[in-house]
Amino acid sequence: MVNKGGHRWWFVVVVVAALWWTNVVGQQQPRQASAIWVMGDSLVDNGNNNFLRSMAKANYYPYGIDYYRGPTGRFCNARTFSDILGDWLGVAAPPPFSDPTTAGNRILGGVNYASAAGGILEESGQHYGERYTLNQQVVNFETTLGQLRNMMSATNLTQFLSNSIMVMIFGSNDYINNYLMPNLYATSRFYNPEAFANLLLNHLARQLHALYGLGLRKFFLPGVGPLGCIPNQLATGQGAPGRCVDSVNQMLGPYNEGLKRLVDQFNGGSHPGAMFVYGNTYGAFGDILNTPARYGFVVRDRACCGVGRNQGQITCLPLATPCFNRNQYVFWDAFHPTQAANAVLAQRAYSGPPTDCYPINVQQLAQLKL
Repeated sequence: MVNKGGHRWWFVVVVVAALWWTNVVGQQQPRQASAIWVMGDSLVDNGNNNFLRSMAKANYYPYGIDYYRGPTGRFCNARTFSDILGDWLGVAAPPPFSDPTTAGNRILGGVNYASAAGGILEESGQHYGERYTLNQQVVNFETTLGQLRNMMSATNLTQFLSNSIMVMIFGSNDYINNYLMPNLYATSRFYNPEAFANLLLNHLARQLHALYGLGLRKFFLPGVGPLGCIPNQLATGQGAPGRCVDSVNQMLGPYNEGLKRLVDQFNGGSHPGAMFVYGNTYGAFGDILNTPARYGFVVRDRACCGVGRNQGQITCLPLATPCFNRNQYVFWDAFHPTQAANAVLAQRAYSGPPTDCYPINVQQLAQLKL
């Protein structure tokens, strides 16, 4: 009993320290990468959708309630996973691509291209309106690259890109806002989970190859977390009482396992001078959900801000009153983690063992001389 309690309090200390670092210390960490490029969906969107004709926006209170800048378009009570990972790497959170002021010296620390409702497939999330899909985010990166070519020599640009890190968080929308919506999308009628995973991975592989061709050499590729455990899915009532929706979690296995194999394939000689890292989001998030007290969490099965069953039937609405003990909640809204959960995930990505990041962690990736 003493050992278990000791472990629990040690993890609580880790979480509290991570949150303190996130809110207070931030960029005092030594810079370990020339830049961070962020692609993905609402898990890491920091304001791109503010400038798009989209229903998927978070530029209103109480989003950002614990962030010094207030609502910025982040789908969180404060900072996202990529924000906090950037803190560990000593690189400030990059500005959103769609912000007209993202130009000149502002792009020298990287750019965030992530877009809520965006997916690997072009059609994923289209019912929300405009969003940057994976393909469009790569095109947007090429636009940034054109600006960088006007700002530095070819040699310096090559070194700059090779010492930067590309973080790509995709896949969730291809399931939540495509495969799991058979009334709007036909994919689940034409593809079983294995075939759908292969479809996603083939699209992703093509764009990874394109980004490699543009000069990027360090890639961090987190898998999809246990979507069957988010309040939105719990609210469907498809799972047993008190349990996640196992059928949803099981369909994610082929994608996550395939992404890890893709990392092995790309590291196996087909892309010399590069390193691709797989992030085991499913395992890390599953650990939080299975042993919440170990990390200081009390509530794991409902959102801090939301409406209906598990506060997950309708996501966080403008001027809603969120829970007051936000650091004790795993989920902020129907779909997204709290800053407290993001802090744990970022710390494990940065310095975790091979079970969290494979074949090396993000800290080792940053230190790697390619």
